[in-house]
Amino acid sequence: MNSLEQFPFGAAEFADNPEPRCPCLLVLDKSSSMAGDKIAALNTALQNFRYALLADSLAAKRVELAVTGFGPLTLYCDFTTIDEFVPPAIIAEGDTPIGAAALDAIERVRLRKELYKINGVPYYRPWIFLITDGEPTDDWESAADAIRAGEDAKHFMFFAVGVEGANFEVLRDLTVRVPLQLKGTRFGDMFTWLSNSLSSVSRSRPGEHVALTNPAAPDGWAVAG
Repeated sequence: MNSLEQFPFGAAEFADNPEPRCPCLLVLDKSSSMAGDKIAALNTALQNFRYALLADSLAAKRVELAVTGFGPLTLYCDFTTIDEFVPPAIIAEGDTPIGAAALDAIERVRLRKELYKINGVPYYRPWIFLITDGEPTDDWESAADAIRAGEDAKHFMFFAVGVEGANFEVLRDLTVRVPLQLKGTRFGDMFTWLSNSLSSVSRSRPGEHVALTNPAAPDGWAVAG
């Protein structure tokens, strides 16, 4: 059997790079309330995020990124390693369907994990990282149930970050983890923390506990929401 035959369903990417995968799905609020400084800072931070992960040769092989936006729900980039990741230029528009965006993210992570399993690729617990400055304009309670069930089963880790204007009462009900409130528009610091965290995880063994820097420390980029 040649090497490509071991990787069905067009997944030759795993033949070229059989490293364990550390998937992270960014779920970004692009509703009209993000217009101006918020969306500009977010777009700049995404560019720098890519460069930071590329600088770590092991993370560049192991971390996979996907990016979706909501308002309306949009797939910007499906799961790919950092060398193939092209940060999107996000334009603020629309409403804030957080429930639909969260459920979509959970399904995308499930499908990616299935592909890893089919191809015998080890993987770390996926991260879903949602950022919003508003409150849901759709049904979010079913998403909260799905997030709770997924966290309990250790299918993924779901993080919520609220920008100024976010409804933290809803975010606390949506997530198992305490939501974080971004200080101002410090998206750059937030993505620096995220790149450092993913790099640390990618240097560990799948399933191994990794201690992360507290983003809500006095000098951190967030406070507990």
